[in-house]
Amino acid sequence: MKERPSQQRAVELLQQLGFKEYEAKCFVALSRLPKETAKTISQASDVPRTRVYDAIRVLEAKGLVETQHTNPQQFRAAPISEAVALLRQEYESRAQELTSVLENLDSLPLDREEEITHEVWSLSGATAIESRTNELIESADEEVVLVVGRAEAFTDNLAAQLNAAAAEGTNVVVGAVTDQLRDEMREKLSGVEVFTSGLEWLESVPNDSDDTTTISRLLLVDRRTILISSSHSTANDTVTESAVFGRGFDNGVVVITRRLMATGLNQNRDHGKSS
Repeated sequence: MKERPSQQRAVELLQQLGFKEYEAKCFVALSRLPKETAKTISQASDVPRTRVYDAIRVLEAKGLVETQHTNPQQFRAAPISEAVALLRQEYESRAQELTSVLENLDSLPLDREEEITHEVWSLSGATAIESRTNELIESADEEVVLVVGRAEAFTDNLAAQLNAAAAEGTNVVVGAVTDQLRDEMREKLSGVEVFTSGLEWLESVPNDSDDTTTISRLLLVDRRTILISSSHSTANDTVTESAVFGRGFDNGVVVITRRLMATGLNQNRDHGKSS
């Protein structure tokens, strides 16, 4: 039986959560059926009948499948809300344990006792970049300067983090590349200076260029830590995001970006303050 895209995606997500392929396929099939025998599950999931029983035993141990001991046996999936709650509880527990174990690992001895004064790192993926952005904002002691070049980069989570920083007394200044984005930001930010940035080059590319890369965000924290992310659109309209971030007052990337951002601020701050 050919799987629909939604079924395939459900199987993929379950596999990303640690399910084996047959376990994921059987659970997805059962979630679409009231209750069925191994034979019907095999037909609905394209899992060999002999392997259905193995998969069901694993799912049953996780609390995701119930068994009715008739002849032949019949199986049914736990309600979706209950199943998701069980999975969330399991992986939150594992995440908490992992955090504890990693934090208590012994540090490896280094061959040199040299203090790192500056560093540059890269990372990719919108989720990872947003998480690092929020982490850097949360770590701010004095000042956060953020210029957003792409509306999609200004999420509700980011707005909440900026508001929290401002509420704690951090000076938060946010720039947008368009007046429209500036107005949208002002609606979600409180106690934050919001202006239209003078860095128009963040979203513009030459007319004769095939370049589809745009700068998503420029973040400067306490004048010593910088994060720059860019987004690239592919032929099928898929958007990928990558970033670099650096720490250290003497870091060349930080110094250059500070000067670029200061130019935009100086040109727009007087007439771009939120009321």
